[in-house]
Amino acid sequence: MSILGAFIVPHPPLIIPEVGRGDEKKIQKTIDSCHEIAKRIAELKPDTIIITTPHSILYSDYFHISPGSGAKGNFERFGAKDVSFSVEYDVSFVKELEALAKRKMIEAGTLGERDSGLDHGTMVPLYFVNQYLKDYKLVRIGLSGLSVTDHYRLGRCIKETADKLKRRIVFIASGDLSHKLKEDGPYGFAKEGVEFDRRITEAMSKGDLLSFLNFSPDFCEAAAECGLRSFIIMAGALSGLRVESQLLSYEGTFGVGYGVCAYEITCEDAYVTLARLSLETYIKSGRPVGIPDNLPEEMIKNRAGVFVSLKKYGQLRGCIGTISPITDSIAQEIIRNAISAGVEDPRFPPVGEEELDELDYSVDVLSEAEPINSVDELDVYRYGVIVSSGRKRGLLLPNLEGIDTVEEQVSIAKRKAGIYDNEAVRLERFEVVRHQ
Repeated sequence: MSILGAFIVPHPPLIIPEVGRGDEKKIQKTIDSCHEIAKRIAELKPDTIIITTPHSILYSDYFHISPGSGAKGNFERFGAKDVSFSVEYDVSFVKELEALAKRKMIEAGTLGERDSGLDHGTMVPLYFVNQYLKDYKLVRIGLSGLSVTDHYRLGRCIKETADKLKRRIVFIASGDLSHKLKEDGPYGFAKEGVEFDRRITEAMSKGDLLSFLNFSPDFCEAAAECGLRSFIIMAGALSGLRVESQLLSYEGTFGVGYGVCAYEITCEDAYVTLARLSLETYIKSGRPVGIPDNLPEEMIKNRAGVFVSLKKYGQLRGCIGTISPITDSIAQEIIRNAISAGVEDPRFPPVGEEELDELDYSVDVLSEAEPINSVDELDVYRYGVIVSSGRKRGLLLPNLEGIDTVEEQVSIAKRKAGIYDNEAVRLERFEVVRHQ
């Protein structure tokens, strides 16, 4: 496995004792979490640390990747000149990443360096890492004014480069959250700042990485967020991997949000792997894939309804499923529905071969539906709903982004089935196990 782990960390210089001079104790939870992150990184023993930072060189139309063999920096501008750093860059990784980005038509590379010195968005996380790990190389990448999709695509290039070079890497997404949490904070208060931090920490804790792409630019500007695009690059690097997330801490003591989150990489889920293999095989060969030999036993012996969803840069690209099983096993159900999601969803054109590397998959395995007497027996986050009237039948999965009430859930299911509000309906509920 090339990507060993990924971490979101803030970068307030105040957190360094020589800078904070006692004030850093007011955000002790953040300090403790940064130490915990650094220990975990040391235990992973990476060859290379990838760090994305909002405070490196930034262009509106270009991702700057730090060139050369290495760089130095210190906290002189924050009154702590003696706290200094010297890093060695992973030159071969940078060269390969730059070439891949060019082939993918992503504007990224090593041109245009105005200042080689390390920025505080890099040095603050490394202050903690260096206390536990000495032998590693670094790749430092700045953000850009390009779209969130381009940030996500750059992350996928990082993953592909790591895989090609068989490099053991750890990803650090450096970034604070909102800068507008308090009237007496350095940037004042905005209600959007509080809401941004609530939503982003919820997504961080759930491991819902694709939701990072769905924050509107106007909302982010009003919130004065710092690190979102850094997190989006990380999300791209983790695409296709199964992660377990842990939000270690969140503090907004000084009017700026500091969130620390760890992402442990396990492996790609077998259900997701089969869905990906099924669609890719069909698109490339025109034939369905055979059932692989190494699947978990429950995928071969059990039967269930299955929905396969495809997303491209956080946006739905296809979704097809079966309420009840129509094949002999969950594995066969996944194969059938993955292909259908890619080429038969009437809302979208068929997936092209050039898109395959850009897709993220999720697989929902449905429990057997049970009839209910009223909407009071529903929970929009736990249960999906089936609404029937005569031969018309509509289904909506649980825990979908933007659907927060049972009333919305039932209404959308009715609309999908063509059921009018004045028609008598029969309600059923079901639970799902989601693989993504």
